[in-house]
Amino acid sequence: MTDTQTALPLRVIHRGWNTFGIATLTQPDGSTVPRALEDHGEAACVLPYDPERRVALLVRQNRVGPAFWGEPAALDEAPAGGLDGGEPEATAIREAMEEAGLRLERLEPVTHAYSMPSVSSERLWLYLAPYTESDRVGPGGGLPGEGEQVEVLELPLAALAEQARSGRLADLKTLVLVQALMLRRPELFAA
Repeated sequence: MTDTQTALPLRVIHRGWNTFGIATLTQPDGSTVPRALEDHGEAACVLPYDPERRVALLVRQNRVGPAFWGEPAALDEAPAGGLDGGEPEATAIREAMEEAGLRLERLEPVTHAYSMPSVSSERLWLYLAPYTESDRVGPGGGLPGEGEQVEVLELPLAALAEQARSGRLADLKTLVLVQALMLRRPELFAA
């Protein structure tokens, strides 16, 4: 597992960037069942949005999941990254700078959620964050040492809302954040 204390023992099958193993889950009736588990720790994700210009900042990078299904590898998503022992808020701020060259100061917590609770321990901390044009202070692009080649995108909120409504926003964490922003700040999406 990760370096944090966990509630379930895990028989490790493989340890690398991800750890794969078999955990024993206790059912409500007291019986136990073995369950496969993938663990790569916790992550934080932030959807930066500019309320004045009514845009949001996303990043585009190649992802193995879509490529596995024969879809384009390039995926538009909100900046995100692993906590690596840090705090969720600090991670969201760090990832916005590394991936998008964006300085964030104020985060709006949305929730923490599990991306695939049946097979993964990944716990995602989700945030919204207002920004202005003057907060774009760095080049972004990710960390070359981690194999990242990140393209920074600013998209109109109306276009993101339409992608969410029509089922064309493929990244689940980004979809949740766009929908949260639509619920919290509907005036940003008005014509």
